[in-house]
Amino acid sequence: MIQLTKGTNAPLETDRLTVSVEVSANADLSALLLAAGGKVRSESDFVFYNAPRGPGVECKPPAGGQGWQVAVDLGAVPADVEIVRLVTSLDEGGRTFGQVGQPVARVSDAGGTPLVEFAMTGLSTETIVIALELYRRQGAWKVRAVGQGYAGGLAALLADHGVDATDEPSAQPTPPPAAPASSPVPPPPAGSTPPPPTYQATPATPPSTPTPPPPPSRPSAGSTPPPPPPPSSTAQTQAAPPPPPTPAASGGGVTLTKGRPVNLTKGQTVSLVKDGNQKLTLVRMGLGWDPIKKGGFFGNREVDIDLDASAILFAGGQVADVAFYNNLTTKDGSIQHMGDNRTGEGEGDDEVVAVDLTRVPVHVDTVIFVVTSYQGQTFEQIQNAFCRLIDHQDGELARYTLTGGMPFTAMVMAKISRDGSGTWGFTAIGDGITAKTPIEALPQLTRYLGK
Repeated sequence: MIQLTKGTNAPLETDRLTVSVEVSANADLSALLLAAGGKVRSESDFVFYNAPRGPGVECKPPAGGQGWQVAVDLGAVPADVEIVRLVTSLDEGGRTFGQVGQPVARVSDAGGTPLVEFAMTGLSTETIVIALELYRRQGAWKVRAVGQGYAGGLAALLADHGVDATDEPSAQPTPPPAAPASSPVPPPPAGSTPPPPTYQATPATPPSTPTPPPPPSRPSAGSTPPPPPPPSSTAQTQAAPPPPPTPAASGGGVTLTKGRPVNLTKGQTVSLVKDGNQKLTLVRMGLGWDPIKKGGFFGNREVDIDLDASAILFAGGQVADVAFYNNLTTKDGSIQHMGDNRTGEGEGDDEVVAVDLTRVPVHVDTVIFVVTSYQGQTFEQIQNAFCRLIDHQDGELARYTLTGGMPFTAMVMAKISRDGSGTWGFTAIGDGITAKTPIEALPQLTRYLGK
């Protein structure tokens, strides 16, 4: 693999390539196809998330833990295109490349073998960077390391390419990707592009139980979880809308009443006993969220957020078992995860964990419910996050809603725990932690035990 430094170049011996940029933040990757003189020929020569296909170039969304990629078939790039310019921009408001660390651009062949790598240094206040250029020279293709940042961000880049950044397109439905010419993209830049300007510097496991399963690779999108036990079988199914929730009194002591769900506040506990002194047996923990809709010069879009709900069982301060996307059912069968939602799309609960309180082993005293962000996006990019307790007979009993974003990649949402008499209680927590998987969260959960 060839290591490039800023301004250097290398020949490309293969036509089918994949370009990626590794950075410790959420970032987009787009491409400009430039003809002689640095002009795009038409709007289809600007390839980005809302118009992901151009001649010989395709912008691919994050998948499998990887960020945005641009696939290039140099043999299919039109003969009058001289340069394919790759641009990366941060998708986190207010953050700069100087804050998130050094981005690394890579060019790989069709089989995924890295051919060229370029570590971009010296970035400071920039939020958008020209990473690489693929260009023709005497009939052959080469790659040049650019690493040119723009402290002015997207507006400065568009202006530099002759686009009026103040003429923002109105929000309208995005046409299908197969027809990029009709996608709502900025007008083609006019005038030649000058050389890029100089950037502006400016837990231990008890002996009686096996170790919780490690976080292996996620199951494929088409994998089907084992059928859940009735009657709590469908994550997306909701009962008829209940009457308005009743605010919970501070300090607990709330009676769970059929048809009158309780709104909990952070730190509040409610006993899992319904009116009439009837203890709950089968409950579901529903967790939901919505991705934040984003707008900008490239049009509006909704960013998919892959959150994962998990249930961690504790016995005497030690982890006893974990139910999550790669281990859907605990060993004793008392807790079952209903399957993975990778976008937050749809109404109602995005992920559901079913709990049979009668089957939870006697030595297990606490079950903590955690939501983690698999791709590292923070809760600042998520809205309407909530958890709710659902009885298999009476529907929603209690709900805890988070307001405002937090700069964390995981959230300890709630827990259920039993007291000395064996009665279970539900506690709203809503604390942010740093973890991308439930296994990473384990060492941070012991402080929630015994409270």
